[in-house]
Amino acid sequence: MHEFFRSVWDEPRPPHPPSRAWRDWALVGVLAVAAVLEGLLREDLRSPVASVVVAVGLLPALRWRRTRPLLVVGIAFGVSAVVPAVIGREPELNTMVYLLLFPFSLFRWGSGREAVLGSLVVLAKVGSSVVLGATGASEGFAGVVVLSTAATLGAALRFRVRARVRELDQAKLMERERLARDLHDTVAHHVSAMAIRAQAGLATSGSHPEAAADALRVIESEASRALAEMRTMVRALRRDDPVDLAPNPGVADLERLASRSPFGPSVDVVVLGDVEDLAPSVGTAAYRLAQESVTNARRHARHASRIGVRVVVDERAVRLWVTDDGERPTRPTAARGHGLIGMAERAGLLGGTCEAGPNPDRGWTVTAVLPRAGGAA
Repeated sequence: MHEFFRSVWDEPRPPHPPSRAWRDWALVGVLAVAAVLEGLLREDLRSPVASVVVAVGLLPALRWRRTRPLLVVGIAFGVSAVVPAVIGREPELNTMVYLLLFPFSLFRWGSGREAVLGSLVVLAKVGSSVVLGATGASEGFAGVVVLSTAATLGAALRFRVRARVRELDQAKLMERERLARDLHDTVAHHVSAMAIRAQAGLATSGSHPEAAADALRVIESEASRALAEMRTMVRALRRDDPVDLAPNPGVADLERLASRSPFGPSVDVVVLGDVEDLAPSVGTAAYRLAQESVTNARRHARHASRIGVRVVVDERAVRLWVTDDGERPTRPTAARGHGLIGMAERAGLLGGTCEAGPNPDRGWTVTAVLPRAGGAA
């Protein structure tokens, strides 16, 4: 219990209270006119002048109810506590229902200690009215219930907004992780291809100048693709730039990964099954997983001559295998890189799995299974 009260007391103010000066002044003006008209037209008021003066005099405090909630509660309910002692009764205007905005704002925009202190001020005001006889005990109890309801609504809105902010922050975090995975997958793939072609060009530049020129053309093409994809991601992160709304790659685009080269492992792609009705997220994930697997094979599989990409699509799942015949460095406690972690996360978000490991004889295989509909398993 002590920890609970400590947490309430230490609760900070919500950040960035809204500034709506003209709307607040408009509200003050409308309520001022309503208070004056009520004082003039109601014949049952016993202290019309005092009631109108109090009602209109407290209206400017509405402007600071968000930025100074405890101060305005102290002013409004402090004045309301003094008035019965002066005129012998509570202000009688119905317009003063706007006082409910003060406890609402106190619990919506105040800190924990401000809410506690403000609540004591409100309870002291109600208690003094009952003691002085300006309000009956039943009326005082009803007033506490109404004021508590207003405060509860303010607190509920406060925590609802906080929950919404947390949801948005979580969505932003997931989007950052997705962009990080996409950036790693696309750029690493193109850069690896450029590195392999550059090595081949250097090795053959003396004896086969035409092969070196071919390597330079491939490097230029891969660099242009990497730059285009990076620009697309940057535009997606900037609000003032139009975003290229071209669809994300899918299973049908896996043929882009196929290649034949005398200077590096060839990439063979086989796709079996109906890929037309795949969920876009599943198709994109399958493509990115295959792309990252091919990139890893080119970078780490020494003396590899072939990389095989096989995708089988059935009624329930998309199954992916990427196999190479190269040699991997053996490390007893090899740490997983960002690529394998990102691949596992990408598959897990769709309710699937992604595993990677050495083959029994030679090479390395990545296996991924994704639900066809993209739902959690």
